[in-house]
Amino acid sequence: MRLGLSQSLRTEQRLIQSPQMIQAMQVLQLPLLELKDQIDQELQENVFLERKDESERPDAQVAAVETPQPVDQLDDRLQRQFSQEIEQLESRVEPNWRLRQSGSGGSADEEDRKLEALNNTPGRATSLPEYLMTQVRTQESDPELIRVVEHIVFSLDEDGRLADSAETIAQQLLVPLPLAQEAVDIVRDLEPVGVGARDLRDCLLMQLDHMAYVPALTRRIVENHLDDLAMNKLPKIAKETGASLDEIKECWEFLKVHCNPHPGAEFQPRPTTGVVPDVLIEEVDGHFEVKSQRGSLPELTISSVYRNLLQEARHDPKVYEYLRRKIDAAKWFIEAVHQRQNTIERVANEIVRRQEGFLRHGVQHLKPMKMQDIADAVKVHISTVSRATSGKFIQTPQGIFDMKRFFSSGTMSDAGDMVSQQAVKDTLKQIVDNEDKDNPLSDDQLVEELGKRGVHIARRTVTKYRKALRIESSTRRRRF
Repeated sequence: MRLGLSQSLRTEQRLIQSPQMIQAMQVLQLPLLELKDQIDQELQENVFLERKDESERPDAQVAAVETPQPVDQLDDRLQRQFSQEIEQLESRVEPNWRLRQSGSGGSADEEDRKLEALNNTPGRATSLPEYLMTQVRTQESDPELIRVVEHIVFSLDEDGRLADSAETIAQQLLVPLPLAQEAVDIVRDLEPVGVGARDLRDCLLMQLDHMAYVPALTRRIVENHLDDLAMNKLPKIAKETGASLDEIKECWEFLKVHCNPHPGAEFQPRPTTGVVPDVLIEEVDGHFEVKSQRGSLPELTISSVYRNLLQEARHDPKVYEYLRRKIDAAKWFIEAVHQRQNTIERVANEIVRRQEGFLRHGVQHLKPMKMQDIADAVKVHISTVSRATSGKFIQTPQGIFDMKRFFSSGTMSDAGDMVSQQAVKDTLKQIVDNEDKDNPLSDDQLVEELGKRGVHIARRTVTKYRKALRIESSTRRRRF
């Protein structure tokens, strides 16, 4: 056997994705809000792109028909525009500038709307550690103690619990144990009551200690029977405590009303992200029409000013090549945006055609549908359908839904029709909502009830669907 280096030729086929293809796939996958941000970023990075409404202004139209401006004249015009903007900014910092603007009508109204938007913009939410440290700095002055307290405060979990003991904290910070214990006690005395607790039982007991009146049975239940209470084992608690079920339920209600098991939860940031549908479905003359949100996206075009610069740069090959690449990049981005809209419309039209029963009658008439079915009908790859529906929302007569909600497998009913998973889950939820709360249905009984409605699935599938719907087990749903 001879070892060594050698050269050989072979023929092979390989799919290589061009930068344009990669960009088109990335744009297709973006939700509408993120696409708007991407468009704004492209407008800032590529000087050849501009909004169509800007290109249709009178000064832009004049620039398009006039003879090409030399670069120095272009700089002069930009300098004049910049000077005008500076003058407007200087006028606004002068006193009573809004009074001078009141005569302009529309301009003043626009400024009022902007000011109102600023006044109604929520500020940054205060975090739990910041709130606690504000209290500490107004009560304590010892820098070393404050340092230990700050370490403890920033070690709390999202519910305000402290997992480390005083001994562990002393070892971590190399401080005396009495100092660490004092810092822990300070945190446990801060508002909201319950922060610094070791577990749920400790948290509830801390809150009960701050109340003027607490039923003795309530404290006894928290100390000795909290796990049974969480599992809804009220008869067991009644047997061990000698109390009646009504007394146990009164204590449970007292805890629900007066105690907070998650004292740190109110300080957790809760970002509210608006849902903007990419597709609208409207019923017109008995037929459903699909309309994409093209109007909410800015129309992009190539700046006429830089078209003129491209003509002037023909004598300089390097400048011409740079300008040409920038214009090509702008064209590719515009084409990617248009291709995204067309692909989403085609996919949405096929979904509407197959799910007309859902659009008219609700989730019970949602048909099983796979992405491969849509891909075959639209004649695209299944990954394209996945990108076109990922993170996209569709507004229907039944409400606003994630487009991927329409894709699910199905179960054969007694009538010979395929029933989607969403329809089965909705039926399961209706059965649980209408059950006798004093004698809730077990998973086996839920299987029987679904069978009466023509849907036959295994008990483990019912359990999976029940957990997906966040429905407790029959033991915990029982009402005493």
